[in-house]
Amino acid sequence: MRAGVSTATFFLRLNNEDSVPLLSEWGVKEAEVFLTSFSEYAPAFAKQLAAKKGALHVHSVHVLNTQFEPQLYAAHPRVKSDAYYFLEQAMRSAQILGAKYYTFHGVARLKRTFHEDIPRIARQTEEISAFCKKFGVTLAYENVEWAFYNRPGVFRELKAACPSLAGVLDVKQARISGYDWRQYLEEMGADLSHVHVSDLDENGKLCLPGQGIFDFDELFARLQDVGFNGAVLIENYGGDYRDLGEVKRAYEFIAEKAEKYAAKK
Repeated sequence: MRAGVSTATFFLRLNNEDSVPLLSEWGVKEAEVFLTSFSEYAPAFAKQLAAKKGALHVHSVHVLNTQFEPQLYAAHPRVKSDAYYFLEQAMRSAQILGAKYYTFHGVARLKRTFHEDIPRIARQTEEISAFCKKFGVTLAYENVEWAFYNRPGVFRELKAACPSLAGVLDVKQARISGYDWRQYLEEMGADLSHVHVSDLDENGKLCLPGQGIFDFDELFARLQDVGFNGAVLIENYGGDYRDLGEVKRAYEFIAEKAEKYAAKK
């Protein structure tokens, strides 16, 4: 297992062109680049980041999901075509950065009248996955409280129609959804591509890994049990810490756990 940081952790603190070289300077091995706007999906921006990343390996990319991901499932052909345009931009950027995974939320469950048509969404997810594969990128569905994969069972149904689909476990989002993260892990199993980690204090407030009460030893042990050997990435919010040095220390905490459990194999 390899420890890393998502640049989403610096959202509203540092722009990507500043956070990527900072992570490289810190000696961070793995990163997820959170592309935060339409202008950042452009390959020209990815080339700027690639020139600054040094030895940092970009494991995955993430986008500001509601900007075009729900529209990939649209019935209106023009809406869908425009969404695929931005998907292509993001996938070309992933290629440039060397990312092999795309952290995906897909459909947003924002309307009370939302109809969960899993067979249709699964078929369309297979189309999206095949499109990403053209760029050497694997589509990885993340469990997210307000998005399509908001409960255990959804990934299994999507996977049946989309064999190439990978999964992303987010322990924070599992907690927000009201389900045990272990249920999501059991479902994704060998299809797990990476993990988003955070911590929470005794009052239930989100904090950086190592500052709270979350049992990371159990998490790493269970990841090891399913044969996971991918990236464990810190993904917090900018308001979860006071200074950037705290993020570096959180990375060192996760890196120590990853090394410990790699040695147990």
